[in-house]
Amino acid sequence: MSTAGQLRSGKGHRDENFPVASWLIDARHRGIILAFYEFVRVADDIADHASLKPEEKLAQLDRLEANLLGQGDDNSEAVRLRHALAERGLPPRHAQDLLTAFRMDVTKLRYEDWDDVIHYCSFSAMPVGRFVLDVHGESRATWAANDALCAALQINNHLQDCAKDFRQLNRVYIPLDAFAAAGATPEELGAERASPRLLRCIHDLAARNEKLLQQGEPFSAQIENTRLALEVATIHTYARRIVALLQQRDPLSARVHLSKAQFALYGLASVLVNSLRRIGRARPARKPQDAQRNA
Repeated sequence: MSTAGQLRSGKGHRDENFPVASWLIDARHRGIILAFYEFVRVADDIADHASLKPEEKLAQLDRLEANLLGQGDDNSEAVRLRHALAERGLPPRHAQDLLTAFRMDVTKLRYEDWDDVIHYCSFSAMPVGRFVLDVHGESRATWAANDALCAALQINNHLQDCAKDFRQLNRVYIPLDAFAAAGATPEELGAERASPRLLRCIHDLAARNEKLLQQGEPFSAQIENTRLALEVATIHTYARRIVALLQQRDPLSARVHLSKAQFALYGLASVLVNSLRRIGRARPARKPQDAQRNA
């Protein structure tokens, strides 16, 4: 049996729609976050592999989990993360949750409704943010806002890649009841251009996802670590821009991604604005007598 690393797609952390352990993150945390990313990336590549049979994919994912838990050293990505977690005294729970999502990718090709998709996101997306928060020692009171943002990021990605997922993997994350409400069908995702009814379905879901993003709005302000807070605020900015595009464009025929220039511009603007907000929040309030003196 091949190792997981031999099944890699070639995609790396610089190819994602959002920053992964960017320069905003303190250097002492980047190593473990990248180790987590590489483990997740190889598991994702296994689940999406074009030629592996479902039972082979599940066996590979089981081997990754076994290596993560200290049973064998076949897969370097699992061994690296295992050691990184041990050094920090962190449990493997979040990585195991991601493996649950990838097993679902292998065995579950359709989703009934919005709640069904959110349940998937509770394994595929929310644990990523929770892991990063745990690495930084942040309060679990941040988890509710984290979960909203991470789920929204995942759904953005589902809508961006809806045609590719259907054509290459026969996998559809758009809920069946959303298709039905718009008078569309999953099979329409195979067309070169979305029909008016499919486009309405996609745009309606993007609008619903924008509301989910709004639930994650307080997230960065809840984070104690300033650098992580700026990273989260930047990711939120990117997500808002993408969800706006998804409410306007046809992802079957048009690119619904930010350009490198847009990433740089929106990212810099977000860092500047949110840095000023953090400074303002940290500045102690003036005493009444000081205010009178300066009046």
